[in-house]
Formats: sequence, C-alpha cells, structure tokens
Amino acid sequence: MRVTIGDLDTQVSNSELFGELVPPTEFATSTFDNYFPNANFKSQAEAANAAKSFAKSLGKKNSSSVGIYLDGGFGVGKTHLLASIYAEANCKALFGAFIAYTSMIGYLGFQEAVKAFSKYDLLCIDEFELDDPGDTMIMSRFLKELSAKGVRFAATSNTPPSALGEGRFAADGFQREIQSVADRFTICRIDGDDYRHRKGDFSFTPIRDSSAESLIESDLRVLAEDFNAVLRFLGTIHQSKYAKLAEQVDVVILQNVHEIDDQFEGIRFVSFIDRCYEAGVGIAFTGTDLALLFRNDHVQGAYRKKYLRCLSRLSAMAI
Repeated sequence: MRVTIGDLDTQVSNSELFGELVPPTEFATSTFDNYFPNANFKSQAEAANAAKSFAKSLGKKNSSSVGIYLDGGFGVGKTHLLASIYAEANCKALFGAFIAYTSMIGYLGFQEAVKAFSKYDLLCIDEFELDDPGDTMIMSRFLKELSAKGVRFAATSNTPPSALGEGRFAADGFQREIQSVADRFTICRIDGDDYRHRKGDFSFTPIRDSSAESLIESDLRVLAEDFNAVLRFLGTIHQSKYAKLAEQVDVVILQNVHEIDDQFEGIRFVSFIDRCYEAGVGIAFTGTDLALLFRNDHVQGAYRKKYLRCLSRLSAMAI
C-alpha cells in the first residue's frame, strides 16, 4: 500500500512525545536475564552487575549516585543493558536517544522541558553524543538541574569502532562535558567485539523496479518518494516529530538518491533514519549508492559519529 508524504500526520501532542520515550522495538523485551556477556571480555559481566545494582537502587532515598554511564563500541550490549535498567526500574522512567531528548528540549523550551521531565525518576539516554558542543552543554545543564530535583540517569556512549583503540576517550569526554554532575556517575567501560559482526565498510544494492512495485502492492505501508522531496519535507517539521512519521510506515523507498551537499539536511536525515531504525522500518533506494550518501568532508568532520551510525543503521535496515 503506497503512502505519500501528504498522507503522513505531523501533528503530535506533548503527551504523545513523552509516550514515544520507550525502548525501541529491537530492545522492547531486553532484560538482565537475557543479556549474555561474552566470557572473553570480563568488563561485560562487570558492567551488567553494575547496571543491575544501579537499577535496584532506583527509588531508594539518599543514594550518592546520580547515574551510570556505559561506555563502549558498537555491538557490545550497551543498549540492551540500558533497556534492562529501564525494565527493572521500579519508578517512573523514560528511554530515548540523546537526540530525542535534545529535540524535545528545543521543542518545549529549556525551562518547560525541565519542568516536564522533573516529573520522572529516571531518564535513560542512549548514545550520549559528545560531537556537538551546543547540544552537549545544553544536556549538561539539563542534567544538573534535573539531578537537583532528584532525577537519576542511565546513559550509553556512541563510541564508533574506530575509536575502540583510544581507551577511555568517550568516558573522559563525558566526564569533562558534564562536569557539574560527573563525579556522581558510575562509569563502566564495556569491551568486546560487535556481536552483530557488522563490517566497517558498507555496500548497498538499489532496489529493482519490479521489487519496488511488489512492495507497494503488498499490505505493507510503503512511503516511496523522490529523495529531494523527502529532504525538503524533513526541513518543514521539527525533529521531535520524526518518530511520529516513522510510526506510520513499514518501508521507505528513497527514489533518485544523491549525495547530500548541505550539512543541515544531512543531520536531519540522520535523525529521521534513527527514528525509522528504532521503529523497525525497512529501507530501499534507487540512485546513488547509500554508502556515498554523505560528503567525505562531512563524514570526517565534527559529526563523524552521527554519519557512521546512520550508515550502519541503513545497512541493517536494507531490504
């Protein structure tokens, strides 16, 4: 069933925005019981025990710990442990990606966001991003004000595979940037190989016309649109609404893909793909290989981690 941009509902209430802050489909059933640490990496079991202890401490008064930070590369189980903390938490909790929180802060306004989020006991923040100084400082101030109100936090890093040899770079950066509360976070380094065995390079195959037609004629909700039209559309709505878009489709076919020249368009597209990935949406395309979607100088720049994560997720979503 074909879905067009015009069919998509972009209206979302504040209650809907908060309702979206739950673990993504892939981790909806994650618990400590179904997390299996790799015996070759002692830090995985240690991190699981620390995460479990933190979860058990939630709801108890006079805790000296503001939060826990799980630092490691792709595919070592950070998000699984974060979702397990959320599942175990005997309190009011929210779960979302770093960019989901910063988008909501921007949408609500800082003080209104502090007021709204202070009604919760725990915020789980997946892939805490240190590559955007503005967003990082906003989040640092946000954590400081919420921690003063008794809110606690669980977070993961977004360290890419290329940074694994840099030791505790992500953890050090996290502590430096959130200095106001950093000394009250438990930092857990998680070593290991990517259990999904994803490659460092990416190869994509464009969809055939016949396959695209078969998808459109199926019962799946298929958004098949020109790539330029999608980029323009994303620029007309706030990023906090992207999750609402992703909920309304099962497959996105990007037609006539080309390299994204504008960095703002690139970052918006990354955010959209994040929400689609979390919603379990499949991706197909025609045109330029998705591996060449982003300009090389952009990929090598300040937002390298975002772009690499997007390419990894596009590879996982490909149909």
